[in-house]
Amino acid sequence: MKETIIHKLCDINECSFFIKREDYIPFSFGGNKARKAQLFFEKIDNGSYDCVVTYGSSSSNHCRVVANMASSRGMKCFIISPEEASEKTYNSKMMEAFGAEITVCPVDNVHDTIENTLKTLRAKGKNPYFIAGGGHGNIGTQAYVNCYEEIRNYERANNIHFDYIFHASGTGTTQAGLVCGQLINRDERTIVGISIARKSHRGRNVVLNSIKEYLLENKINVSDEEIENATVFDDSYIFDGYGAHPKEVDDCILDALKKYGLPLDSTYTGKAFYGMLNYLNKKELQGKKILFIHTGGTPLFFDYLNELGE
Repeated sequence: MKETIIHKLCDINECSFFIKREDYIPFSFGGNKARKAQLFFEKIDNGSYDCVVTYGSSSSNHCRVVANMASSRGMKCFIISPEEASEKTYNSKMMEAFGAEITVCPVDNVHDTIENTLKTLRAKGKNPYFIAGGGHGNIGTQAYVNCYEEIRNYERANNIHFDYIFHASGTGTTQAGLVCGQLINRDERTIVGISIARKSHRGRNVVLNSIKEYLLENKINVSDEEIENATVFDDSYIFDGYGAHPKEVDDCILDALKKYGLPLDSTYTGKAFYGMLNYLNKKELQGKKILFIHTGGTPLFFDYLNELGE
């Protein structure tokens, strides 16, 4: 995959802000889910799989991208979706347009529904490939180890070093991959995952487990202390949970659009951008070079605009 661009965004309080445009990945509006899905579909393409099963809400960027990659191959995609987050969105409309078969059920029934779907498909002679929600697992982590290498390539080519890297932290493998890249290369910097929904105890543990699973599978020895120190998970900006966005986040999104022409959504990147600015203000940091990873979600930006209009 061609490296996504990094460009200078602005200077604030003597800090230089740069942005890595994962939303420019040239498939289905890009984003971190497109980067991960490309690796999953490499495995699918090299196997004997004939359909895909995955999980996510109606707002899921992951489900949109997986459904699109499946349809581009003439492959059926089955999505299990929680009824607690099943409102119509541009993402869900695209899933339907891609021919995905969406099964909505209470969140407590998701596990059993996934198992029953896989069992039914196999009984029909199908060979389904299951992708965990959000692209969770070592393949998803590997995608952001690769992304971290792109960041290092940019630094070497431009004689720059980012002191901080910020991104939206959701299901955890984006942050896990970045931290694994840092630990493997022994780089001195701070990677901050701004949680978009999960409290620190649960969310950080998911990231830590993903880091340890990846390092173990790849036989890379890193101490638990090093892993703990490198994993910065900030849950100060989840507000009322997934998809919740108070006026200050909305104002931040509009400000970024007006000043930089930058589309941020209210579920992921808008919260992360707002969280980054507040994190830096609290730390009173100056003279630092900051990288923000835009993890995509452009269709959700238009959902946000619709909501704003209403």
